[in-house]
Amino acid sequence: MFQEEYDVIVVGAGHAGSEAAAASANLGSKTLLVTMSLQNIAQMSCNPAMGGIAKGQIVREIDALGGYSGIVSDRTAIQFKMLNKSKGPAMWSPRVQSDRMRFAEEWRLMLEQTPNLDFYQEMVRGLIIENGRIKGIKTSLGVEIRSRAVVLTNGTFLNGLIHIGEKQFGGGRAGESAAFGITEDLVAAGFESGRMKTGTPPRVDGRSLDYSKMNEEKGDARPDKFSYSDLTKPLTHQKSCYMTYTSDAVHDILREGFDRSPMFNGRIKSIGPRYCPSIEDKINRFADKERHQLFVEPEGWNTVEVYVNGFSTSLPEDVQFKALRSVVGFEKVKFFRPGYAIEYDYFPPTQLKHTLETKLVEGLYFAGQINGTTGYEEAASQGLMAGINAHLKINEKDPLILKRDEAYIGVLIDDLITKGTEEPYRMFTSRAEYRTLLRQDNADFRLTPKAFEIGLASAERMKRMEFKQTASEKMVNFYRETSVTVAEINPILESKESALVNQSDKMFKIFSRPQIDLEDMLKLSKVQEYLSQNEIDREVLEQAEIQVKYSGYIDKERNNANKLTRLEDMKIPDHFDYSVIKSMSIEARQKLAKIRPVTISQASRISGVSPSDISVLLIYMGR
Repeated sequence: MFQEEYDVIVVGAGHAGSEAAAASANLGSKTLLVTMSLQNIAQMSCNPAMGGIAKGQIVREIDALGGYSGIVSDRTAIQFKMLNKSKGPAMWSPRVQSDRMRFAEEWRLMLEQTPNLDFYQEMVRGLIIENGRIKGIKTSLGVEIRSRAVVLTNGTFLNGLIHIGEKQFGGGRAGESAAFGITEDLVAAGFESGRMKTGTPPRVDGRSLDYSKMNEEKGDARPDKFSYSDLTKPLTHQKSCYMTYTSDAVHDILREGFDRSPMFNGRIKSIGPRYCPSIEDKINRFADKERHQLFVEPEGWNTVEVYVNGFSTSLPEDVQFKALRSVVGFEKVKFFRPGYAIEYDYFPPTQLKHTLETKLVEGLYFAGQINGTTGYEEAASQGLMAGINAHLKINEKDPLILKRDEAYIGVLIDDLITKGTEEPYRMFTSRAEYRTLLRQDNADFRLTPKAFEIGLASAERMKRMEFKQTASEKMVNFYRETSVTVAEINPILESKESALVNQSDKMFKIFSRPQIDLEDMLKLSKVQEYLSQNEIDREVLEQAEIQVKYSGYIDKERNNANKLTRLEDMKIPDHFDYSVIKSMSIEARQKLAKIRPVTISQASRISGVSPSDISVLLIYMGR
């Protein structure tokens, strides 16, 4: 039934599993993707959207590395927004509203067209581990499939338990059964496991809503896209979302059901995502708030199904229904299905290396919610890195490890394995020390060369990136070297209430002013002349604008990152004995021995390890 042995087996076909399978197969490894349902590949279990604050940067990084998420998101988008445009470019974050059904279909079609990739539909019930090394998987039918590496991307399916009010039942997602056996095998192998919780709102019938009572939320007038490739195009027409609010009346109805809520009566014991709380959690924690926003999001171009973003809940279905009917615009709402909470097994990620390979079992990789993260984008990025590193390891090549100043993906993975997480981890721009360097606009500059070097990004991708980089550098130099006359620039400065000049000045200096934007510069005759003589697109113009306006911040952050690189280069021996360092705190010794940091820089980021502990460690290492 199966070939003798696969190079890589990926278990689970959510966002992490799909990216892992695509990456290892595209790199040349014979890959098998095993899932309980081939109809639900890359299913959007929660909201029908990709990107957002910090998450949009991750999708662009995945695309720059040769992953599929950006391309699929562009091809199935129904609305595009660049969030935080009122702030600096380090905060700009792309987001698309997606067509849920088309998203999953596009992922499956892309995977089916990927060479070296096979599929199998069945539940994986166990792992084959021999002498501390992964050797394959065992399915519920008793089939054993051998491989040189295994990537586990089980999402919320490991011993999944769904809660709706007093009712609870096994499941990994609404309408799908939970997975059993893998947790038990991992615990038997010495892994530490825990439980986490997440929730999802009810889905409703859009035909039963009164949108005239809500605020319309349109997409950008000039929509962009995720993928740096020419495989996708920006949207030419978009679908609107809507916004409405809860009220005191809604809150009172919800409170009536608190005694039946599994969150408050003790049935749910695990921790949910802090930054995406349930509606009952919101009105309990923020009792002083009179209302909360609800985003009414269509699930596709043609379906009437609507996602009620902001109303995650595990309250009884009758309470959910009664409360939603008291929301403005929802007075006649009809349910497609109620919201629910789900508890599932995860494995504290301090048990992993930076490659996402486990420390205990060689050749075994974890990616996605099994590591305690939440979000499609966080999962997809881990899957991509696990798939890449599984391929590199079995081919005895150096791993691909992204540093904190190179990618949000690097921040994400380093946070997980260095600090661990006791609640679902979500990426924010504030988690990155170098967010001016890690912008969404330059992910291709940062990462495409790395992907090209290992063979994941195509030559065409690399060529496109190099052209954009060269063109934007030339444009910046043009601004540096070209002057603008008093007569031409002063009317623009006056209209923008910016100080006038009394002599010709360099465009770079004028453009650096906060009041002056790209549209102002495009009015200048020499800029128009330059554009007519050179092949410049909007992406290059905006890249050059950022380089001009934020050059000081970018240079300062790069210098800070370079200083810390010295600590990244200071390696700690693999089997360093921390117990002999008596002048170090007991907590630091215990944390260092458990996490086993690879570098001094990583050691310094471990919670409980102080600067004085690092000084002592450096002395013992002979530094």
